[in-house]
Amino acid sequence: MAWFALFIAGLFEVAWATAMKQSDGFTRFWPTVVTAVAAVASFVLLAWAMRSLPLGTAYAVWTGIGTLGAFVLGIALLGEPAGGMRIVAALMIVGGIALMKLSSPA
Repeated sequence: MAWFALFIAGLFEVAWATAMKQSDGFTRFWPTVVTAVAAVASFVLLAWAMRSLPLGTAYAVWTGIGTLGAFVLGIALLGEPAGGMRIVAALMIVGGIALMKLSSPA
């Protein structure tokens, strides 16, 4: 259950990061509200997952999900570049997340 909570926490991290970009420096009301709500949900779920997962693993996976999600949404929604080196870097993050999961106790 901790891994599921950690995954959802990572999705909320993607949501707050994306909403923060859309808030235009917290000058737009609804994106700012979404940023705050998603950030709180992300931190609460991360904290809950850390009750049974190692700190380093939980934090690395959480930030990795957030990084990859923001990367993909930046390309898909915001027209950010998807250069070859950026894609290789993203794949390396996926590999790191997989290794963290595989090397952690159940």
